[in-house]
Formats: sequence, structure tokens, C-alpha cells
Amino acid sequence: MDILNICIDIDGTITEPYFWLDSTNKYFNKNIREEQVTAYDIHQVMGVERHEYERFYENNKFEIHSDQKIREDVQSVLRILSATHNIYFVTAREQELKILTHVYLRKNRISYDSLHVLGSHYKVDKAKELKCSIFIEDSYDNAMQLSSAGFKVLLLDTNYNRKPLNEDVIRVYDWKEIFVKINELSLKTGWVQAQ
Repeated sequence: MDILNICIDIDGTITEPYFWLDSTNKYFNKNIREEQVTAYDIHQVMGVERHEYERFYENNKFEIHSDQKIREDVQSVLRILSATHNIYFVTAREQELKILTHVYLRKNRISYDSLHVLGSHYKVDKAKELKCSIFIEDSYDNAMQLSSAGFKVLLLDTNYNRKPLNEDVIRVYDWKEIFVKINELSLKTGWVQAQ
């Protein structure tokens, strides 16, 4: 079995994908339901200008990211995977959220080797630096960008990422399936590391 360098997004990937809905609905006086979240950009979902959403997020980001609910089976799957593979969190969160993110991961008993807070959705360079074997994402655009750069991606299914995939992106539906896919892939020589 090959040791994999597993890169994992945080928001919507280890956390519930619609964690932001209640607070955002309340703030913008909306009643958007999960099934209506068919775009990745929250301002589009809410029907507000980007700068309005950014102002809301800037004022509430610490609270929003402190209480996110973890997806089912994340802790147990990552605990098992971390025994034989490297676990790297690679997130678009801003640097000022780094300490909060470490605290959140530890509080929720999430096993990991390192955390990379990029402040940008562009993850290709960090994936290259980490010699990423496989990337776990919820963002369709990120998945396609990573796969175009030669990385294998597991895309966790959400209402906002149901678009056509290429051969390097596999849609998965929960963390148990991620565990199965990673075990399959770690036994295949073709799914080791992108160059």
C-alpha cells in the first residue's frame, strides 16, 4: 500500500455544506432552503451584491467558523486514514482564521498533520508543494482546476456542484465512501502522486 498525501478542503468538505444558511438567512431576511443552494457563491444564492455579503462575512466570520457542524464519519475516517497516510488541510480561509481553525479541528478531534490557510481559492501550487496524491473538495471550480493540473480529486456531492466531471474527478456522497475510494486508490499505482 502506498502512503498518500491527502489534501482536504475544510468548509463544506469536513463541515456540513450549508452551515452558513441559518445565519445568512437571518441577516439578509431571507428564507433560502438547502435545495435552493445551487451556486457556490453565497451572494448569488442570497440574491445580494457581493460587497453586501462580504461585509456580513467580515463582521461574522469568527462566529460562523466556530460553530460549524462536522459531516458524519469525518472524525473516524480521518483517524483511521491518518494512521497510514499524511493528512493536510488546505483551505481558502484567511490567515487571521488560522488559530481559530486549529482550535476548531482539535476541539472536534480531527486528525491531521498540517493546516495550510491560503486566503485564496487557488490551491494548485500548494497541492504541488505538498506532493498531493488526492484532493478532497466540495467546490466544483476548485476540483476542475486541480484536476486540470494533474491531481486526482474526490468531489463531495452538494446541490451547488452537480456539473459534468472529467476522468480525474470522482463524485462521492459521504465520508464512508471517501474511505473506500482512498483505500482502493492507495492500492493502484496510477493514483499515487501528480508530478
